[in-house]
Order: sequence, then structure tokens, then C-alpha cells
Amino acid sequence: MDSASTYANRIPELVLFIGIQATGKTSFFREQFLVSHVRISLDLLRTRHREARFLAVCIETRMDTVVDNTNPTKEDRIRYIAPAKTAGFAIRGFYFQSRAGEALARNAQRVGRAHVPEAGILGCARRLQVPDPSEGFDVLRHVSLLPDGSFLIQEWNDGL
Repeated sequence: MDSASTYANRIPELVLFIGIQATGKTSFFREQFLVSHVRISLDLLRTRHREARFLAVCIETRMDTVVDNTNPTKEDRIRYIAPAKTAGFAIRGFYFQSRAGEALARNAQRVGRAHVPEAGILGCARRLQVPDPSEGFDVLRHVSLLPDGSFLIQEWNDGL
């Protein structure tokens, strides 16, 4: 089998990050996926229309993709999971567990556009629904940001 047919037969993946702001999602992307996956981020694309178009291109071209948004509710997550599942993508979810107080403390260290208004973090924390494998995830993991800036990745255990 040549490399072209091997590539054509591989299963692409959509990776979905879930968690409030300032929990390490973008740092985790850089550490784990920067060289292998396209990044979709509403912070970068600015509008849902651009985001939807970019997602459609990623799905059409079967690009391994990470959605680096907060995705706090099941309804938020299904907009990515449903079209990717239909296109035969494997779906991996990473739930970034953090308390609002911890995220606010980390956010206080941010400057410029990286700094999120406190109301945004608290509002997202109120809406956050712990993901469930039944939403369409093939793999679901917990991610914790450790004090030294590294990440602890754990098997899913019903929300820990």
C-alpha cells in the first residue's frame, strides 16, 4: 500500500476542548497538537460564520482539527461533533477542570487581549456542563493544569 492510499484511508480526528477561560487550553494545544492539527478558535476567527466556514473546510479536507473554545454546554459542542461524526471523524474531548477562583487568579496575570473580563469567566463557569461520552466522544479525558504549568491527563471517570 502506498503512502497516498494509507493517508486516504486514515480516520481524521476532531479534538474538542471544554473548559472555562484561563484553564490552559491554548497552552495545551501548543504542547500537544501544534505540529499535527489545525486550530479553530473563535478568539482568532472572531465570528461564528468564519468559524463554521473554517470547520467545513477542515471536515471537507479531512484535516485533524482542534476546537480551542470554551464549549461549555452540550449545545455548544454538538455544532462541532455532529458534522465531524457524520464525515467519519473520530472525536476526542479534553475537559479542562478548574474552579472559577483558580481561573480568575491565572487570568489576572494575563495582559492585553489575553485578559478576559471577570464576568466572562464567571458566566462561562455558571453555564459549564460536564461533558458526557454519550455526546458522541470516542475518547474523553480530564486535563488539569498543575502549579508548575505542566498538564495531568487522566482517563475519564464521570467528571472526577
